[in-house]
Amino acid sequence: MGSEPEEFVVSEQKSAASKSVQRVIKKYPNRRLYDTDTSTYITLAEVRQLVMANQQVVVRDAKTGEDLTRSILLQIILEEEAGGAPMFTEAVLANIIRFYGHAMQGFMGAYLEKNVQAFTDVQAKLAEQSQSVTPEMWAQFMNLQSPMLKGMMGNYVEQSQSMLTQMQEQMQKQTEQMLGAFGLKR
Repeated sequence: MGSEPEEFVVSEQKSAASKSVQRVIKKYPNRRLYDTDTSTYITLAEVRQLVMANQQVVVRDAKTGEDLTRSILLQIILEEEAGGAPMFTEAVLANIIRFYGHAMQGFMGAYLEKNVQAFTDVQAKLAEQSQSVTPEMWAQFMNLQSPMLKGMMGNYVEQSQSMLTQMQEQMQKQTEQMLGAFGLKR
């Protein structure tokens, strides 16, 4: 009786591993969000806090199991934008909308994702470095005298330029294909 079947132990270990990797939130028809990790109802603000704490969160419809994560994240962004200091100007939002349905929609998403990730990586490295930095060292660091900062920003600029070049090449190929389809050559 003291030993458990091996299958149960393996299943339990997989379950524990998946819990630490991804936090499952269930959304009920009454719009309530249920955190399966803590077995409690939570608010959108608490989901935001989980995201801020770098928790992997997935939101699923309680009845159908449909993945609602994107919709909940967009809802959080909407609340943030409507609150205090918005991150995006109206012009930026209008330009983002213009990319939907455009031939470059998929590429623009990848471009924004890579740039946000590069920016996040730079921010994390700066935070890591700043833990042992005195105010004097920080002032010198912010004067862009640091080769590390220049290197990180250089990598970011390189990635951004590379993505723009790829975007231009893709647009040029699409233009040539379209012109070719109409029997026109450039």
